[in-house]
Amino acid sequence: MRSDLDRFESRRSTVYGQRGVVATSQPLAAQVGISTLEDGGNAFDAAVATAATLNVVEPTSTGLGGDVFALYRTAAGEVGAMRACGGAPANADVDTVTEALGSDSSDVVEMPETGAHTVTVPGTARGWEATVEQLGRKTLAEVLQPAIGYAMNGYPVSEVVAEQWRHGEELFASPHAREAFLFDGRAPKVGQRVSLPKLGESLQAIAREGADVVYEGKIGERIVSEVRSRGGFMTLDDLADFEVEWPTPITSSYNGADIYELPPNNQGVIALEALNIAEEIGAGDYSLDSPERVHYFVEAMKRAFHDGHHYVADPTYEEHPPLATAEWARRRAQGIDGRATQNISIGVPNANAEDADTVLLTIADEEGNLVSFINSRFEGFGSGLVAGDTGIALQNRGSSFSLDPTHPNVLEPGKRPFHTLIPGVAKLANDDWVAFGVMGGYMQPQGHVQVLSNVVDYDLPLQAALDRPRWRYRESGVLALEPHVNDDIAAKLARLGHDVRTLPATEFGGAQIARCDGAGVLSAATEPRKDGNAQGY
Repeated sequence: MRSDLDRFESRRSTVYGQRGVVATSQPLAAQVGISTLEDGGNAFDAAVATAATLNVVEPTSTGLGGDVFALYRTAAGEVGAMRACGGAPANADVDTVTEALGSDSSDVVEMPETGAHTVTVPGTARGWEATVEQLGRKTLAEVLQPAIGYAMNGYPVSEVVAEQWRHGEELFASPHAREAFLFDGRAPKVGQRVSLPKLGESLQAIAREGADVVYEGKIGERIVSEVRSRGGFMTLDDLADFEVEWPTPITSSYNGADIYELPPNNQGVIALEALNIAEEIGAGDYSLDSPERVHYFVEAMKRAFHDGHHYVADPTYEEHPPLATAEWARRRAQGIDGRATQNISIGVPNANAEDADTVLLTIADEEGNLVSFINSRFEGFGSGLVAGDTGIALQNRGSSFSLDPTHPNVLEPGKRPFHTLIPGVAKLANDDWVAFGVMGGYMQPQGHVQVLSNVVDYDLPLQAALDRPRWRYRESGVLALEPHVNDDIAAKLARLGHDVRTLPATEFGGAQIARCDGAGVLSAATEPRKDGNAQGY
């Protein structure tokens, strides 16, 4: 059954700008990004200002209680990455968590979906601070001011956000959580003006004292108190020990384009493996509207999911095979033919979070900086816990750990869980770069594959590349299609052996993309399935 949110029939064009472009899922946040650029900030300052504002105006999908990642290309030509992703508490392991859950270790193999044991150390505040200090021109206090203003003074809630907010009515149990995010016990309606003063006060504290207040100060104390009062194991030492990382991006080529992704513990390697397999079997050689194109990309995606969901884990604890190499792709492409493969298990780290959502923004500035910046608590409002009177909802990223001691992603002290968040950067041609991403749990790597193919294989304009109907391979083995996919394509895919179903358009991710081409022209496009927009100046 289609919902009102399936309607995205409005026509959009790719947005162009001379000095800067911003694309994200909420118009107020996009405007903050543009205003930051106009006020002398660069793409990295604008990224943090936009992300902080999304923390307020789209609090269902992101927040200070989560993690943040970036992939970027600087004006100097450096391709880099930022990872602000916390791990499990030092006192958390299979035995302690299993005992705390009141179960026998022999029969518990899954983490809970919400609650104290799913809370890992939040990386967002440190990640924001590190981004502006290392790459920006403004101070953290300066870029937080627009978010503080919206939190304290209020804003009208947009359509998709209002729909997602309803989840909090059932999730939030504690009085301070309901006070922070509900209004007379209810989620806000579309257009309702709301303010989040407790969150605003936390943002003000970070602006005054820096991220230390989250990891070594009063906010940190409230995070620890909340988690431990609910049976968790987090300590102030766990928070104080957290550091931002600057990993080397992993890369591969796809039909002449150089694609950059985050390395494990993120699932970027899944996107690269799928693209490599797709190139090996010529998936992008078929016509844009053909069922064969969908079929071969799906077959590549199945194999990449199978490998990634087994091997991807914190690399300081587990090694993984060379999943992003052409040699690996050649091996995995063997056996792919014109029929759907039926016996590939892609068992996801957390089946309940297959449809988790997040926020993404992409920005390019006139100097040549581009950044894809992604910020999340995993599932909507995360663990269901709000840290005392801070207004900060804590993530449930730890639900992606396994309690099976033989699994690479098994819970261990300090270990980071399998992470869905994957910002992306691609070099399409000489000096022609895009920053991109597709939000939405396990939709993310297959969203990367589809958007990149639309741009690389078919040279679609940016907005057309995001508007195209999408498919989604699911853990159940179902091949989901959007409602507006041509019926003939769906029927042919079924004849090829795929278990075809139709899902609402809101299940197919949320893409953003920004580009600086070889002539220095800036452009951007935004996801038509979300509330947001792309802006330029």
